[in-house]
Amino acid sequence: MKKILIIEDDQFLRDLIEHKLIRTGYQVLNTNDGAEGLKMINEEKPALVLLDILLPSMSGWEILEKIKADPAINKIPVLILTNLGEKEDLERGLKMGADDYIIKAHFTPNEIIDKIEKCLNY
Repeated sequence: MKKILIIEDDQFLRDLIEHKLIRTGYQVLNTNDGAEGLKMINEEKPALVLLDILLPSMSGWEILEKIKADPAINKIPVLILTNLGEKEDLERGLKMGADDYIIKAHFTPNEIIDKIEKCLNY
């Protein structure tokens, strides 16, 4: 069973995606805090990280930068899940090494699951 880590401060969205992932057959870890999320990545080595950008204690940008700089975890796929929809944000995320960039308002939970599965099946 593949383990997915959701780092998202919106509890409703986090719970919604978590329940959908569990029903799809994934093990799910989650946190609403950036620093805690980075700690969990290092300890749990999830198959994929679903990462919000605007988080307490450490931004998603900082987390992504630390993931990609660390050879022990830099192969873990990261999907950014945010409401930052500007072209510059999208380009920044992909340039920093994110595998995909999902704007929350533009995707349903099923579409998010599809993107996760596409990313994990590469």
